[in-house]
Amino acid sequence: MEISVNINLKPSIVKKELIFNTDLHFEHEYWSRELNFWEDELDSFQNRLDELVIRWTDNDVLAQIEKFQNKLLIQYEVINSIKNRIEMHEANMASHSMKNQDSLNKDLVKKHLVIRERMEEQRDQMSLLKKDLFKFLTKYM
Repeated sequence: MEISVNINLKPSIVKKELIFNTDLHFEHEYWSRELNFWEDELDSFQNRLDELVIRWTDNDVLAQIEKFQNKLLIQYEVINSIKNRIEMHEANMASHSMKNQDSLNKDLVKKHLVIRERMEEQRDQMSLLKKDLFKFLTKYM
């Protein structure tokens, strides 16, 4: 009797992983530092734009400056929104800790993953903003 086995097929293995509050808290702290850094960057960018407003009277340049200032305001709002999500998630985790529940349920982990995805999107947005702003500043400073 001959048996044929396809070695390219892997058996389906279901691996459950425990996720602990401390792991999520660590990531929250990292994100918070990153968000604070971005706020500092935005402050610095605003200062540079303020310098340009003083130097330029050309309406086209001033309109571009205003567009960047609006983009900065949007980024401040996004950062504050993410910070609020992190704070709410931390409060939820703290309530679990008070009940001696160190591992989280699926819904809480899903919420964490949503915040993680939002942080990744924000990294992309900040990178694009900086790229565009630096091009603009190079041209008009």
